[in-house]
Amino acid sequence: MAIYLTKESKVLVQGMTGAEGMKHTRRMLAAGTDVVGGVNPRKAGRTVDFDDRAVPVFGSVRDGIEATGADVTVVFVPPAFCKAAVTEAADAGIGLAVVITEGIPVHDSVAFHAYAKERGTRVIGPNCPGLITPGQANAGIIPADIAKPGRVGLVSKSGTLTYQLMYELRDLGFSTCVGIGGDPVVGTTHIDCLAAFEDDPDTELIVLIGEIGGDAEERAAAYIQRAVTKPVVAYIAGFTAPEGKTMGHAGAIVSGSSGTARAKQEALEAAGVRVGATPTETARLVLHRPGFSTDSGRDVTHR
Repeated sequence: MAIYLTKESKVLVQGMTGAEGMKHTRRMLAAGTDVVGGVNPRKAGRTVDFDDRAVPVFGSVRDGIEATGADVTVVFVPPAFCKAAVTEAADAGIGLAVVITEGIPVHDSVAFHAYAKERGTRVIGPNCPGLITPGQANAGIIPADIAKPGRVGLVSKSGTLTYQLMYELRDLGFSTCVGIGGDPVVGTTHIDCLAAFEDDPDTELIVLIGEIGGDAEERAAAYIQRAVTKPVVAYIAGFTAPEGKTMGHAGAIVSGSSGTARAKQEALEAAGVRVGATPTETARLVLHRPGFSTDSGRDVTHR
């Protein structure tokens, strides 16, 4: 089992023929992802060779879906064109749009998220590393060689910390790892992923990575307390960040006690979540969680 992405997913890549699209399409294919086509109106009808696989280029997302049955698109187009790219994908009826591009104007993100939601398209991102179900499929830029299949579900605002926790917990393995992005406006949230992991029978423990700014982690804590029965371990980046400064992601703005790492830690701990002081300590909390074993089939102590 997995959330959002499986070996059955058929993936289009919008912007596949660009430098980043080419590089990461090759990596996605190497990870076993069924990349069924690229999208570029100026290169429609061509094919691109990736080692032993020739991938066709379509003139539109709709053409790609009609020809291949694609249900996922990964967006690598420049920021100025992302609104149009996601809108096109939603109009074509794609189920999942993974927006890797960073630097998208906030008003564009607000517009395409609302448009996609109205049409039933889930958006992950923007400014995110995408998601990976180890051993099945990889949609985005997450390195596929740092994790194996397992029973931990991971949801993270930070791309770099996604990779670090995946590496730290590589012996346990993951059901799915989702990088939701750290922009002020994102499509899929911590809460969305928590709900999906709660419903996934093969996810037995959830790791949540947040960072300073906004109230997403506080809202996630309230949701955990209300609706999550599985154990959750968390890490919040930014304990040493000064107040009133923008740190890293555009959404990481702290004002007074609002949005601070300490406030987020307190909210999560009040919901029964164990919060690590560092990524390594967070991994250790997972590895030494009472009742949680690296062996499959062992029971897990709930919160």
